[in-house]
Amino acid sequence: MVVGGSGVDTIVRVDALPVPLADSVHVGPVEEWPGHTGGNVALGARALGLEVALLDCIGDDWIGAQVRERLAAGDVEFAPLISSAGTRRAVNLVDATGRRMSFYDARDPADLRMPRDFYLPRLRRTRHVHLSIMNFARFLYDDIEELGVPVSTDLHDWDGLADHHREFALRSDLVFLSAAGTGEGEGTFALMREILREGRADTVVATAGSGGSHVLTRDGGSTPHHIPATAPPAPVVDSNGAGDAYVCGFLYGRLVGRDPLECARLGAVAGAYACTAPGSTALVPQEVLLASDHARNGSS
Repeated sequence: MVVGGSGVDTIVRVDALPVPLADSVHVGPVEEWPGHTGGNVALGARALGLEVALLDCIGDDWIGAQVRERLAAGDVEFAPLISSAGTRRAVNLVDATGRRMSFYDARDPADLRMPRDFYLPRLRRTRHVHLSIMNFARFLYDDIEELGVPVSTDLHDWDGLADHHREFALRSDLVFLSAAGTGEGEGTFALMREILREGRADTVVATAGSGGSHVLTRDGGSTPHHIPATAPPAPVVDSNGAGDAYVCGFLYGRLVGRDPLECARLGAVAGAYACTAPGSTALVPQEVLLASDHARNGSS
């Protein structure tokens, strides 16, 4: 079950980042792609054959309708609550190499909550919960812990300082983050160790784009294991959703009983695949993910 994090990305393709300071910059076609982190994880996990439900708060607006349509097309069970604040949006600038810069409109009011009688029946039936870092999602932790359901979260580019992310970091069993928030190297590794030391996580994963990813486990020593990035199977078009795809590949591996390093290799394959189409639409199928895994094992 995925909680929170659906919305629509407006993709604007530019020659390079940062864009020039000008009154007007001519760009190619501006496109709308429903997804965002929670939607992408739900769609990606479903494409890998997992049964998935997404719970979220969205608006009764045309943007929310796009989210509903894409999740339905992806065969994801979607249970939305209507928020008067509307559906989340982002404007993402994407350069010719596929790099992006996102302007995110979270728009959820601080007092937004998901009623317990709405999520508890679904929570009791789920095998794993992935919480997006929406503020309302943090209020599910007590029930998740009481039921003993494993939980993961993605902190994205957390710098280790912002209070909003800390509860998610310390109350999840599996924590993903991006090295972009702390700079690659010792700063990221120190934050990974802090999460393991102060929280309940058994595994922390830091992604670094083309630099691969790093995996640190509670019983695996103090030095993170480096997993190289996987070469995309086609030219890079767009890195939107690559981190979410990595999460899907990793979670798939974890749910079928792989060890953390094998999970990270599956995540790398899924993340690379996601870069080959626009707007987080390249969802790696299970057979492609496993074929890549079999090829690697067969050659080792």
